[in-house]
Amino acid sequence: MSSTSPQVRDGWQGRFYEDFEVADIYRHPLGRTVSETDNTWFTLLSMNTNQAHFNAQVGAGSEFGRPIVVSTLTLAIAIGQSVIDVTQNAFANLGLDDVKFSNPVFAGDTLWSESIVLEKRESGSRPAAGIVTIRTRTLNQDGAVVCSFVRTFYVHKQGAARAADLFPEAAEPLTVEAR
Repeated sequence: MSSTSPQVRDGWQGRFYEDFEVADIYRHPLGRTVSETDNTWFTLLSMNTNQAHFNAQVGAGSEFGRPIVVSTLTLAIAIGQSVIDVTQNAFANLGLDDVKFSNPVFAGDTLWSESIVLEKRESGSRPAAGIVTIRTRTLNQDGAVVCSFVRTFYVHKQGAARAADLFPEAAEPLTVEAR
């Protein structure tokens, strides 16, 4: 085995204000299958006592014939899916508007989200940041829209001190020879 000098390659650092362009669409790469356990835990964590979300007998008697996933879990997953593409370098959400739940989500459904940039502007009070507004929609595995919303957030500009990479320097370098 030859000795090779390792080259450090930065991982994905997310988008900064300058990277956003109005009308750009980001298809977020990670789908998420919602389990019955996810739904039960989220109803417990959020103290949602509507039995349509966790009682099979109540769900069976509903118009859906089974329990539905709590809508705020669907929203949380959708926002989470978008972070890798739109808010990795954000430091504050400013608004969440026009939230819609178009179709029910059930345990076993796989959710996918995509976002379109609606607008962007410089911040008047924070010169190292800008404000971006996106619309996100979430689809199930059949392509049906289950959730959509508009979100506005502050995002760092490139080179902003508070957006600096905080990865620590190792005491010993990582080498090809180390096993």
